[in-house]
Amino acid sequence: MGLVFEELIRKFAEISNETAGEHFTPRDVIKLMVNLLFIEDSDILTPGTPAVRTIYDPTAGTGGMLSVAAEHLLAHNPAARLTMFGQELNDESYAICKADMLIKGQDVRNIVPGNTLSEDGHPTQKFDYMLSNPPFGVEWKKVEKEVRREHEQKGFAGRFGPGLPRISDGSLLFLLHLLSKMRPAQEGGSRIGIVLNGSPLFTGGAGSGESEIRRHVLENDLLEAIVALPTDMFFNTGIATYVWILTNRKPPQRRGLVQLIDASAFWQKMRRSLGSKRKEMGEEDIAAVTRLFGDAAEADLATITDAAGKTSRVILRAGEAPPAAPEGGRVKVAPLSRLLRNEVFGYRQITVERPLRDEAGRIVLGQKGKQKGKPLPDPALRDTESVPLDQDIADYMAREVLPHAPDAWVDEEKTRIGYEIPFNRFFYVFEPPRPLEAIDAELREVTARIKAMLEGLAA
Repeated sequence: MGLVFEELIRKFAEISNETAGEHFTPRDVIKLMVNLLFIEDSDILTPGTPAVRTIYDPTAGTGGMLSVAAEHLLAHNPAARLTMFGQELNDESYAICKADMLIKGQDVRNIVPGNTLSEDGHPTQKFDYMLSNPPFGVEWKKVEKEVRREHEQKGFAGRFGPGLPRISDGSLLFLLHLLSKMRPAQEGGSRIGIVLNGSPLFTGGAGSGESEIRRHVLENDLLEAIVALPTDMFFNTGIATYVWILTNRKPPQRRGLVQLIDASAFWQKMRRSLGSKRKEMGEEDIAAVTRLFGDAAEADLATITDAAGKTSRVILRAGEAPPAAPEGGRVKVAPLSRLLRNEVFGYRQITVERPLRDEAGRIVLGQKGKQKGKPLPDPALRDTESVPLDQDIADYMAREVLPHAPDAWVDEEKTRIGYEIPFNRFFYVFEPPRPLEAIDAELREVTARIKAMLEGLAA
């Protein structure tokens, strides 16, 4: 029922130019998320284990994520049972989801209508697993009053204690909502899979709501992995998207670490585009990414291009040498999976001051209060610097600032701690430009060809 409804929504949305992707998530993305969610839980996937678990989707749509999760679990262990919970804002999607759950034998009272951010439909519940694809870049002005009230009055006892993102993008609010639904680690803990765009990775400077949310997640060691998906994977947008995996029960080998996987090359072209969706992840692509995550392995990706331009890929685990380039072709090796310590993503934002000088060039000193006898700062020369958490500020100043501005100092009262996840920085590979001789030869060839064409026209 969910699949049929999604196809109808997509077709009618194409006609009316509405955002069909608000209603559902592509099945290949869901399969990847479900695989990543269950891969570390060998007990529940072992055939014959009579496990009972709960799963929750705060943006349930037609229930696609919940359905695929149940199918995956039952395919591995028919004795297991997954109790499904969800909430959905759109009335039509909510009705289809509820009907789908009824057919599956689920308790339909576990699916509730309404806006998850302003009216939590499961206020006292905690869940074993959670999945969500919240709307990308959608403002939360309509629920601002309720969200701010909960943030200010309840703090960390509520859902939004760490901070609030900018009003133009509420996706991190859904992340905070899911974190509040985690079971305590001593009771088994929880695992979360959520799809976000690139904005939550780095928007907001030190001290901002977004940075404080990232700080809460990383300092509490809740983030297990982020997987970059190929572009053009969703029906209503072609932007870059990322799957975040979070848990409060990391295995020992993952503690204090975050795994970044660049799966943007793991796709195949669809025979027919569906809206903005032109690419899909095949079963082999999903399996390869799942194995990398399950093994917590660092790896590189070797892309082999032959003389005819045909490409193939080989995953290189640590210590493996890249294959030899075919005759007339080449091999390009780029990072694929990286394990990084949580502190790598943190930094101190320091305020660097320079002294105010009078017309004669003399430093102006303060006359009263705490500034008495000290150089006054010149607001026009004020600057900020970002210093990694693992670096000493004095060493940074001596190396990067003082050689160029010997009179500079740090206003320590303005120092802020921030966190960002510059995903692409860890996967960038410098490609040296072609030799100048080759470029010159190509330019001479093109110039000669243009000259010959002009002479032919003149004749």
